[in-house]
Amino acid sequence: MNKHLLIALGGAAALAATLPLIAQPAMKAPGSRDGTLVTAGTYTADAGHTMVVWTVDHLGFSPYSGIFGSVTGTLTLDPANPAAAKVEVTIPVSKVTTASAGLTAHMLKPAGADGKADFFGAAPADARFVSTKVELLGNDKARITGDLTLNGVTKPVTLDAAFYGAGKAPAMMGGKENVGFSAKGAIKRSEFGIGYGIPMISDEVSLKIYAGFQK
Repeated sequence: MNKHLLIALGGAAALAATLPLIAQPAMKAPGSRDGTLVTAGTYTADAGHTMVVWTVDHLGFSPYSGIFGSVTGTLTLDPANPAAAKVEVTIPVSKVTTASAGLTAHMLKPAGADGKADFFGAAPADARFVSTKVELLGNDKARITGDLTLNGVTKPVTLDAAFYGAGKAPAMMGGKENVGFSAKGAIKRSEFGIGYGIPMISDEVSLKIYAGFQK
């Protein structure tokens, strides 16, 4: 191989090796767990980043989870009076997602001749949660009580929520103010008229909620 070519290749290799050592601009996520970044107002649910993850016990062998996504709604809050916060969200049950196409289809299977569906039935109505009380627990945590309407039944539900982060999105992502929370709770599905498979499949359904809001 040409001597000059070898020297050039060697120089290029040396340069490539030093490139990782050249200082790069510091990067960090635009959101943080800094409550001072939250501003008062009414926020809209970020449907693409808000979900309800539900989990049941499957035959005593393992937990099984599914997701309700595409959640819409609003959150009204004032950092100076967080106990007065109000959240109202709508959850499209018809968009339920599981790891099994067969199970997903079964959950949306039309009612039988007796007029009863095993789970939600075809074209189920959206679920809805409307908060009625917010109790502050300290350390960026709160207990949220509200009315959950699911499968045509409305029952009170309590969620333990935690502040996750806030900040302004980059301009290339819309530049909106964002605030996010996580929450957990549990319901008994039989109380909402969904008794299929109990007790082989647990009556209790654990809920984990990841919610993002923007304004």
